[in-house]
Amino acid sequence: MLGFFRSFLKSRIGVALALIFLGLIALAFASADVTGSGFGGIAGGDRAAKVGSSRVGTGELGKALTNALEQERQNQPGLTMKQFIDAGGLDTVLTGLTDRLAMSEWGREHGVVAGDRLIDSEITKIPAFQGPDGKFSQSAYEQLLVQRGLTDKDVRQDIGQRLIARQVLLPAAFGAQMADEAVQRYAALLTEKRIGTIVSIPSLAFAPASPPDAATLASFYQANQARYMQPERRTIRYVVVDEASLKTVAAPTDAEVAARYKLNAGVYSASEQRSVTQVIVPTEAAAKALAAEVGTGGSLDNAARTKGLVPSKLADQTREALAGQTSRAVADAAFAAASGALAAPAKSGLGWHVIKVDSVKRNAGKTLEQAKPEIVAAITLEKRRAALSDLAAQVEQEIDNGTGLADIAQTLNLTIASTPSLTADGSVFGKPGEKVAADLAPLVQAAFSMEREGEAQLTEIKPGEKFAIFDAGRIDAATPAPLDQIRQAVARDWAVQQGSAKARAASDKILAALNKGTPLAEALKLAGAPLPAPQAVDLPRQALTQMQGKVPAPLALMFAMAKGTNKRLEGPGGAGWYLVSLKEIVLGQVKRGDPVFQQAARSFAQDAGGEFAEQLRLAIRKEIGVERNEAGIKAVRDQLTGANAQ
Repeated sequence: MLGFFRSFLKSRIGVALALIFLGLIALAFASADVTGSGFGGIAGGDRAAKVGSSRVGTGELGKALTNALEQERQNQPGLTMKQFIDAGGLDTVLTGLTDRLAMSEWGREHGVVAGDRLIDSEITKIPAFQGPDGKFSQSAYEQLLVQRGLTDKDVRQDIGQRLIARQVLLPAAFGAQMADEAVQRYAALLTEKRIGTIVSIPSLAFAPASPPDAATLASFYQANQARYMQPERRTIRYVVVDEASLKTVAAPTDAEVAARYKLNAGVYSASEQRSVTQVIVPTEAAAKALAAEVGTGGSLDNAARTKGLVPSKLADQTREALAGQTSRAVADAAFAAASGALAAPAKSGLGWHVIKVDSVKRNAGKTLEQAKPEIVAAITLEKRRAALSDLAAQVEQEIDNGTGLADIAQTLNLTIASTPSLTADGSVFGKPGEKVAADLAPLVQAAFSMEREGEAQLTEIKPGEKFAIFDAGRIDAATPAPLDQIRQAVARDWAVQQGSAKARAASDKILAALNKGTPLAEALKLAGAPLPAPQAVDLPRQALTQMQGKVPAPLALMFAMAKGTNKRLEGPGGAGWYLVSLKEIVLGQVKRGDPVFQQAARSFAQDAGGEFAEQLRLAIRKEIGVERNEAGIKAVRDQLTGANAQ
């Protein structure tokens, strides 16, 4: 529950803070495109914050923001720097930098340090600094420092601060526990039940009775075109080339077949495999005695076990394989014996082997004529694959020379096909749930990266077997849907907008009446319009968990309210309002032996550790002293978002 009430670090921006807190340098070397920022000397000075006797420079803040944005783009590819900063990214990153610096200063004052050898070991663990052999490479380290505009001092200082922060905070969180009484109280909330009512006040209930005239509807459509945008669409023209597209490929010659047969003589020659049971004893005398005891009809397994020996089985062994596991003498003896018989005792480096041949598999092999059909098939397939590869190389050369799809298709005597109009994710425009054929999915991303129509490209569909030549046939830019096609939806949106203000006024009246103790049925009459029937709610909190994160907003509000209160909640898109009334909270009963108590205790222990670490972080920050330079921070923000150029 503490984790629920303090959920910041579970948000995406909170994750960014955690990442920056754990290693800016690691992020810098994980990024695909990080460059120097050049922030020195910009307006506002070169200081973003003062931390004790140290400072965070504007250049350092700029680089950290760039690194954090690149990391966050792995989750949101289209995220811009302005969006990242507007969402709180700048404050989050700066807090991470100042907190680490504060803990570094506090650590030095109290004897918490990160030695050179410890920092060295951390550097060697960074994958970007490792060579082809997986070990630390000094040359790779130096090259990447130059590429990223960093120095060895930068890296060592950053890692040192991270290590000190780890030494300071982890002990504060380790082994934390919450008192059983508190766990029991919080755990009871997990099993509580809430009883109340949810009232829906839709904007459409207050919409004008008459539909809008053409001019009114057109004006509303023009003012809200962004609401009706259609995504960019493209058709893809293509031809698929596979082995069936090839012209005649020369058949294998007799000489080629004979050469392949000779090359694989071991596959086609006669062979024999044997499965055996063996017992290994230390002396020849012991081996002969065991063999004599087994005789011609006895069991080697039983005879061995009566002497405390454990037999082993070797299945489907060739003579060479058995010799590799034992010795040549043992293999020769085993292959000289008949199936079901004992072999003559023979010696290996482990001792003397008593072997019984359990079964024999013989492969008569194949003559050249017998093997010819499969060899011809294999060589033919190889030749067709090679011809297809050569053809792909020729087509790529044609494309590089500017030859268009139509001319290439004509040369190959293939017919050009075209997809329906597609969106960037491969969906067929205007047909929800329908996707482009799976074979053509690899073409979509490339087709949407083309700058214009008619630029041929080649891509492999099935390695070695099939490729496609394609271009963007028609490109339709993202535009609002024509009014004639969505007139009904636009008219409904207009009606919702017209009724929205009246719906809010009605919700105000009903809420005020409920807060005065007016019965719900009487309060609803104040709306002045017919409303949907109130929805009674009688649910345990566990029901929210079963909804797997898709809890309706009014229901989530009910489980956050105080008993006997009434709350209002705006619906999405101005569609109306909800009034949530909570009548009763029935607390659950959780005993200390219940599984839910044990589960809660473990969860709260983690949350309590996080709370202790958080309080220590704030206390260190206060003791060391952190002062922000708003002018320098604004300068970084303006330069990264392009505000300086406006």
